[in-house]
Amino acid sequence: MAKLEDTFPGISDRFRLVNRIGEGTFSTVYKAEDLLYDHYQNEWDVFTQAQQQESFPSPPSKRRRMDGLSGGRRQPRYVALKKIYVTSSPIRIQNELELLHDLRGCKSVCPLITAFRYQDQVVAVLPYFPHSDFRIQYRTFMVADMRHYLRSLITALQSVHEHDILHRDIKPTNFLYNTELKEGVLVDFGLAERQGSEYTSQCLCAHQTYVRRSRILSSYYSKNPPSTGLSTGYPKNDSRPSRRANRAGTRGFRAPEVLFKCTSQTTKIDMWSVGVILLTLLGRRFPFFNSADDIDAMIEMSSIFGTRRMKAAAAMHGQIFETNIPTIGEKGYSWEKLVKWSSCVEDLTEAEQQATRLLAGLMELDPSKRFSAEEALEHEFFTTPTYHDVEWGGQPESAESGDDEDAGDDEADEVAMV
Repeated sequence: MAKLEDTFPGISDRFRLVNRIGEGTFSTVYKAEDLLYDHYQNEWDVFTQAQQQESFPSPPSKRRRMDGLSGGRRQPRYVALKKIYVTSSPIRIQNELELLHDLRGCKSVCPLITAFRYQDQVVAVLPYFPHSDFRIQYRTFMVADMRHYLRSLITALQSVHEHDILHRDIKPTNFLYNTELKEGVLVDFGLAERQGSEYTSQCLCAHQTYVRRSRILSSYYSKNPPSTGLSTGYPKNDSRPSRRANRAGTRGFRAPEVLFKCTSQTTKIDMWSVGVILLTLLGRRFPFFNSADDIDAMIEMSSIFGTRRMKAAAAMHGQIFETNIPTIGEKGYSWEKLVKWSSCVEDLTEAEQQATRLLAGLMELDPSKRFSAEEALEHEFFTTPTYHDVEWGGQPESAESGDDEDAGDDEADEVAMV
């Protein structure tokens, strides 16, 4: 914190740094008291007085003790200072600030208060939102808690998607949820982009069904399927041109079309990530997917969906999926069976069955059939919920287990184009 104060002359006159509350690949976030709160019009401050209450007392400053002796002062107002690393691209920083500006006023989306720069250092000022640690709370969530959590998250995404913006990095640490208020805010738009801004060419999945089927049937792979007697693999020196597509995101939360390098990615990639969070809550396992690279991620998916559906999903994006791992079956498993195995229960309640039906719509391999945010909010899980709930008796894990950040650089994928 001392380094931040030294980097930005005069910042200590505007903010009193309290502590560091987060750190990622591209930035560090600090909690700070806004010393000049009363000097501005604070339209951004949409939180209630209850939201301003802090669970843990902040260390008193010398200035605060002096003010207390002179007759007291107002309750401190906190903000979050996001210091963006100098290694970030200036275009990327500009994009994040512009998107936050465009999303101002959106429900459950953390607004941008202001931003300032000194030389090559950039700091964004955001509202501070007291929240619970997902890594501690998720195993004690009952279905009703999951419903509140997901409704708030999907409502935020609905606002974002209405602006044709892809968040690209939906995960628990980017959704600050307060279990007492049953509300949360979506943060970190560092990887976000406008839909269609990264298209280099139209992916096969964007074509009409009959065109897609015709292209797949006329492909070399369909006419010359690999023999079962031959070992699968990929050419060591492949002369075919590689496909470039945005693969940014966090490992374990990226949609299959991202892994297959789809060039026509839509807002549905965020809905897949919501499905992964729901699977984490139902399965009581975090992180649920723990792959080291894209190939491992595909293998994890195929162990759930089966090779038949994974091959169809790959062909939809003009790719080939082959594996000779004997433990991966052709048909895969149902979501109910998977949740039972993961959470070690014999039967699911009706409320949990509703949640698994929502899960099936969110984690659909075909993005055209996957739930949108609006469709998800109209699901029976939210509109006609079953309130027969059973408390799960597990103990919370320590907060040390978590997710890994992955900027999604263009690494080599062992997938071949049709």
